[in-house]
Amino acid sequence: MTRAQYWLTNILRWFDSSAGSDHIDSTSRSFNVVRVIPFIALHLACLLALFTGVSGFALAFGLGFFILRMFAITGFYHRYFAHKTFKTSRPAQLVFAILGASAAQRGPLWWAAHHRHHHQHSDQEEDLHSPHHGGFWWSHAGWFTCDAGFSMDERRVKDWMKFPELRFVNRFDSLVPAAAAVLIYVVGEALAAWAPGLGTNGLQLLVWGFFISTVALFHATVSINSLSHVWGKRRFDTPDDSRNNFWLALLTLGEGWHNNHHRWPQSVRQGFRWYEIDMTWYGLWILSKLGIVWDLNRIPRHIQEETRTLDEQKRKQP
Repeated sequence: MTRAQYWLTNILRWFDSSAGSDHIDSTSRSFNVVRVIPFIALHLACLLALFTGVSGFALAFGLGFFILRMFAITGFYHRYFAHKTFKTSRPAQLVFAILGASAAQRGPLWWAAHHRHHHQHSDQEEDLHSPHHGGFWWSHAGWFTCDAGFSMDERRVKDWMKFPELRFVNRFDSLVPAAAAVLIYVVGEALAAWAPGLGTNGLQLLVWGFFISTVALFHATVSINSLSHVWGKRRFDTPDDSRNNFWLALLTLGEGWHNNHHRWPQSVRQGFRWYEIDMTWYGLWILSKLGIVWDLNRIPRHIQEETRTLDEQKRKQP
């Protein structure tokens, strides 16, 4: 591939993730500067806050959009698409796939494929984002900047490839966040004209409601890769180095109970004890009462008993 073809192929992949897939080395862990330009631009765009200022409304909007999309990532990208811990309707899975895609963390099938690979090879050499094979920054964000991270093994998500609407969202993964950004800007301009008392406008709401919210959401999500395998407590002696971390659980709506998750990934609930706050589980429970999701995979009795036994043993230790 010539230099010009390399640039053109990677620029096309900003819009169509499958463009030039025959010419991409899916095993390469080298930094792909062209492909990662939008990712860098997203971070730099946060600096516009120095010029737009901030308002209470913009902060509240950004926080609300952060929580809503975090739920879509943790509840659906992770617990539904990657692990199938509950069932839902085809329209609902599309709605939450679109909502998750607005987080700019790629498509639902890409996300599920990489996460399934992670569970198969957790903290082994093949694990693309293990902090034990590349260090903190590699596991946190470096893996996201290479062709091995951009590519998707369709064999890992054969169960989802039968849905053309999911394939579309997954292939054109930049479409949803781009549309979300435009819509937020329009809303901000409308509020500036119709509700000036809120003190916001299109650019300010775009910066805080999308750019900053999205960057914070990305780093919160990938902190489970980088921090939950080095920082926290291990209740279960799993083959990997996964750990439970209360603070990460709060930040990620329950994903911080990572050692629990690696012990029994089939469970829709990751906080195994009543005091382990798992906001995603509470949200999914509410959706089940509304009939939007159903057949939630609960923590099996033998895992509950194992959890209590290990906790009791720990309390008895001097």
